[in-house]
Formats: sequence, structure tokens, C-alpha cells
Amino acid sequence: MAREGGEPARETAETVARRSYGKLVAFLAARTRDVAAAEDALSDAFAAALADWPARGVPRNPEAWLAAVARRKSIDAARKRRSGEDAAGHLRLIAEELAASAGDRAVPDDRLALMFACAHPAIDPGIRAPLILQTILGFDAATIASAFLVAPAAMSQRLVRAKSKIRQAGIPFRVPERADLGERLDAVLAAIYAAFAEGWSDPAGTETRRRNLAEEGIWLGRLAASLLPQEPEALGLLALMLHAEARRGARRNQAGDYVPLAEQDPALWDARMIEEAEALLFRASALGMIGRYQLEAAVQSAHVVRRRAGRADWAAIERLYDALSAMTGSPVVAINRAVAIAETRGPEAGLAAIEALAADARLADYQPYWAARAALLAQTGAVEAAERAYERAIGLEPDAAVRRFLQQRRRDLRGPLA
Repeated sequence: MAREGGEPARETAETVARRSYGKLVAFLAARTRDVAAAEDALSDAFAAALADWPARGVPRNPEAWLAAVARRKSIDAARKRRSGEDAAGHLRLIAEELAASAGDRAVPDDRLALMFACAHPAIDPGIRAPLILQTILGFDAATIASAFLVAPAAMSQRLVRAKSKIRQAGIPFRVPERADLGERLDAVLAAIYAAFAEGWSDPAGTETRRRNLAEEGIWLGRLAASLLPQEPEALGLLALMLHAEARRGARRNQAGDYVPLAEQDPALWDARMIEEAEALLFRASALGMIGRYQLEAAVQSAHVVRRRAGRADWAAIERLYDALSAMTGSPVVAINRAVAIAETRGPEAGLAAIEALAADARLADYQPYWAARAALLAQTGAVEAAERAYERAIGLEPDAAVRRFLQQRRRDLRGPLA
């Protein structure tokens, strides 16, 4: 180890936490099937690193160092609670620790196996995706609760119960055979997409934590697609994420201002990423089973048509959203469908479609609904109603660049002298 100051050591620990938290939890929990204990041991290992590394230097392989310390912490914890019936498990932990004592040995990546364990039929369906988000990506219970519209305390209790269920039921950590995938795959893909979406919400890529989540989402999507090459939805999800990520560089101009999709320069989109997404979508379509992620990826593909035709294929986009709406019943899909209808049949038809959603309580604080409503009201000449909708959208938008964009659109309602 080379001598390091406190700040470099802390930065290294934070980097490893961002990039390898889920990998380390999966590695530790795969041996004990005790996710909560693995998280506790890893937390202790990070605390030890922050005490040890500033004085002794950062190890050549910080990830392996943390894994080794966490395993020893697990053994110590097991020793303290050891009884006759768990003595065998304790001895197994000691044997594995001795066998894996090489400090620089690479830590295997068991994340996908842990994700499928979290999605086991013995786990309540409603907690599977949140459990994956916490164990694999380190989301806190409050963040997860917000995403799933659940009280933080209730979410925390459900996560604790789910982890206990994995340990008590001895749920195996493995990717199941195709015949056993069933509903498990849906939860795994939903968690991967939720992670990507959280990273995607930082368009400029300026927040390291969020940018890393987008990268992790794509990485996990690649892992799922490579291990499950005959699962069209795994391929479709990866295609969807790649299509979205391909536009990251076009979502801000040089001044840092937000640029909506319709106004982006297609020349700034990542052509190689788009080509990969298109190839994945073609492979998925050949498997003969259409699902949500394939349809959403197909929507993105229809937008990509603008690269060569100068205009997105809005007729195809409307049809795809029709199919998605029938499949999911999602109000978010319905909003996007209304925008597509405005492009194909005129703003009045689009506004009628979005007005039909006004009674849905889930949209009361959903910024994209108010932004889309405002834009359609403006197109139909309903200036005052559009101003009120823009005000609501501006108040709900956390991104300063998007707020500035919406504020400018609101000012434009009254003309250049407003």
C-alpha cells in the first residue's frame, strides 16, 4: 500500500461504494443468503477502510480488500450468535474465508443472481423491484418509497421482512432456468430500468451518483441480455436504454440549456449506440413475443427516423402508444399518446386525449402531465389556461435547466414583448 491522505482515501471509498456496492453485497450474500447481514458487514468494512486507508494507504485492489474485511466481519457476527444448529454454517464461512484469503483476487459479480433471488416467488411481488434497488444499487428506503408512492416507514419495514424471508426460506442465489423465469424476470427488468431512469434524470451527467446509475442500468441490462439471449424483453430493455442514452449529448446545448427531443440535433446522437439498439430490437422482434420494453424501444426507433427523414414517424409512434396503453394502462403512456395524437391529428385531438386524464389523481403532481397539457393548450390558443398549466409544471420541476425552458415557453405565450 502507498501512503495516502485522508481525502484520497475517502474519495476511493466513495468511488468503490458507487461502482461496486451491489456487487459486494451480492458476493457476500451469495454465501450466507443473508442480505441484511451482508449489508451490515459491508458497512463495517467501509468504516474500517475510512479508518485504515488514510494511515496505511489505499490497497491495490480496494474492492477485494473490502470483500475480505466484510467476510471476516460476517464470521465474527456468526461466531457471536453461534448455536448448535448454525455451527455448521459458521464453519463453512471460515473455510470459505481461508480459501478466498488472497487479497487481490477479483470479486466475482453475483449481482444478477441476487436480483433473481430478490424476485423469487416466495417474496411479495410488490416488494421485489424495491428490494433489488436497495440491495443491488444501494437506494435508501426513502428514495425507493418516493418512487413507488409508499410511506418511507412502510417501505423500510417491507424491505426488512423481504430480506428476512430470503434467509429463512434459504432462497438460492442463481439465475433460474428459462422454464422457471416466469414473473421473476419482470421484477428484475423493472429494477434495472428504474435504476437507469434515475440516472437518466440527470441529463447533463453532472451528478456522479446519477450518471453511475445510468451506466449501471445499461451494464446490468447487457448482463441480462447476454445471459438470457432468447428473452425478447431483456433485449428490448437494453435497446430502450441504449436509444435513450444515445441522446444524452444532445439534451443540453453549450450554454447548459435544456433541449427537448423535438428540437435536438440528430447529428449529436450517438450513431453507434443507436445502431446497437436497432440490432437488439430486430433480434427481439424475431423471437415472436411482444412486450412493454420492446414497444417502448420501438417508439424510440420511430423517433430515430428523424435522422434520415427530417421528421419522426408519428403515425407509428401513435400506434405503438395505442398498444402500450392497452398493455399497461399506464397514465404516463397515455400522456405520451396524447402528444403523438397532436402530431398526427392536430392539437385539439391531442388536448382532448390529455383532458381525459384530468381526473387521474396519480397525475396531480406529475410534472410531464402539466408540461404536455400546457403545450397543447398553447397550441390551441388557450393562453390563460396554458399559463396556469405552465406555472404548475414549473413548480413541480426540480431541474433548473428544464424550469428555465418552461419559463421561456410561458413567456412566449404573450409574444416577444411579454
